[in-house]
Amino acid sequence: MDMKNLFILTSVFLGSSLLATDVHTGKRTAINKRFSGTLYKGPVGTISIIIDKSDYELNVYDDKGWYATYPVVFGNSSLADKKMEGDKNTPEGTYRITAKRVHEKWCRFLSIDYPTAADRAKFNQRKQRGEIPANARIGGGIGIHGTWPHEGFVIDRYKNWTLGCISMKNEDVTEIYQFAGAGTTVTIKK
Repeated sequence: MDMKNLFILTSVFLGSSLLATDVHTGKRTAINKRFSGTLYKGPVGTISIIIDKSDYELNVYDDKGWYATYPVVFGNSSLADKKMEGDKNTPEGTYRITAKRVHEKWCRFLSIDYPTAADRAKFNQRKQRGEIPANARIGGGIGIHGTWPHEGFVIDRYKNWTLGCISMKNEDVTEIYQFAGAGTTVTIKK
C-alpha cells in the first residue's frame, strides 16, 4: 500500500470516530463506534462512562475500549465544579450509578452517588476557607437524564439548563439506560 492510500484510509478512519456536526444545521449527533455495525449489538463486558464537561461529551467504554460518544449539557455555563446546593454546577469526580428509573419529565434518570466522601471533604474545606457560606448545604440528587419532550435542541445548542445534572437527548439516554446499571462507574471531569 502506497503512502497516499495509507493517508486516505487513515483519514477516513479518524474522521469516522469524531463527534459529527451537520454543517448546515449545526446539529450535533452521537457517533457510535459499534451501534451501526452488525458485529456488535451493544457494549461488551463491564462498561464505564467518562463525561468531559469541556467537550460536552459523554463517552462510553467497555472491555474492548471506546464504544460510543454522546453530546451532553450540564448545569451552570461556567462549567465549574459543584460547590454547594443551588449553585447549578455539575460535580467533578468519580461516581457510581446507584439507581435508574423512567422519569416523568426527563425520559430516563440514572442517579449517581453524589456526594461521595471526596465531595464532602472538598465541601468542608471550602467552608473552612470561607469560599461558601457557613450555612450552605452540599446538595444531592445528581444524575444523567434526558430533556423535556421535544426539547433535544438544547443539546444541539450547548444550552446548559439543569440544576447540576448531565442532560442528554432522550434517544441517547434511552440507549444508555439499556446497558448502564447500578455500579457503573461515572467519571466527570473538566
